[in-house]
Amino acid sequence: MISGSGGGLDGGANFTAEGLAPVLREACATAGLDYRGAELLRLGSNAVYRLTSLPVIVRIARDPAVLVEMERAVGVARWLESHDFPAMRAPASVVQPLVVGGLVVTFWESVQENEEYATVGELADLLRRLHWLEEPESLGLPYFDPLAKLAVSLEGLDGIPGEDRTFLEERAASLAKDYDRLDFVLPFGMIHGDASIGNILRHRNGHAVLIDLDGFALAPREWDLIQTAIFYDRYGWHTKAEYAEFVHRYSFDLMNWPGYETLADLRELMMVAWLGHQVTTSDRSAAEFARRVRSLRTGEGRDEWGPF
Repeated sequence: MISGSGGGLDGGANFTAEGLAPVLREACATAGLDYRGAELLRLGSNAVYRLTSLPVIVRIARDPAVLVEMERAVGVARWLESHDFPAMRAPASVVQPLVVGGLVVTFWESVQENEEYATVGELADLLRRLHWLEEPESLGLPYFDPLAKLAVSLEGLDGIPGEDRTFLEERAASLAKDYDRLDFVLPFGMIHGDASIGNILRHRNGHAVLIDLDGFALAPREWDLIQTAIFYDRYGWHTKAEYAEFVHRYSFDLMNWPGYETLADLRELMMVAWLGHQVTTSDRSAAEFARRVRSLRTGEGRDEWGPF
C-alpha cells in the first residue's frame, strides 16, 4: 500500500468525474501507467475507469474504509491466478492498493472492451470449481457474518422514511433468530460472497471469469447459490431452463433445502438495504426501494422488481 499526497477527498461531495480526475492522474503516475484518455465506465460505489493505453481497469472506491478488503482482493486475485482459476487478474507490475487523496485505488486487467456477461451455467461451473479449492491461511479470509453485515447496512440508512427503517430492522431481528437455527448441508469453506450473473463476464478469449473478488470469505457454500435461486424463483430474472442448467452443473438444488426460504429472505433484505443507501442520489433507486419495501410488507409484487 502506497499513500498518495492528493488532498482529503474521502468519498464525499467531490466523488465526481471532475473531483476524481487528480486522484486518477496521481494513482496512474504512481503505478507507471498513462491515464490520458481514460474512459469513465461507472460512478457508484466505485468509480471505474478503462485506460486506453493498456487493457487495464482502474477502480476508485467511494468508501475509504475498504483498504483491508481491497488488499485481500488483490491477494485473492494473485492466488487464483497461481491456480489458473478463471478470474479477474491484478497486474503483477503494480504494487497495490494505493491510497490517493484518502481514497483506495486498485488496478485490474481488463476482461474485454465491451462488457458481456457469461451464463448461469458457466457461473455454476466456476462456483463448483471454486468450492473445491482449499484456501491457504496466507489469504487471511474473514468469516462471513450476514447478520453483522446487514446490521451495519441498516445503521447507515439515514435517507429513508422512519417507518421503513423500523420495519426493516424488525424484519432483520426476526430473520436473525431463524438464521441461527439453520442446518447447512454443504461444506463450509471459501466463497465468492456475491456470486450472481452480474459478477461473471465473458473474457475476450471466450471463457467466463469471476470478477469483484473483495467479498471472498469463509462461509457455508449455500451463500454462493442463493442469488441465482431467488433471481429465478422470486423475481423471474432467470428462466426455468437457466436455473435447471445451474442446478445440473453445480449438482445441488438449493430450493430443495429446508432452509431455503430463510436464506432467501435474509439475502433479499440485504439487497433492499443496499438499495436504500442510494435513495437520496437517484430517483430511480428511490422508486425501486419503495417498490421493494412495499413488496416485503405485502408479500406481493416481487415479479415487478427491477435488477440493479
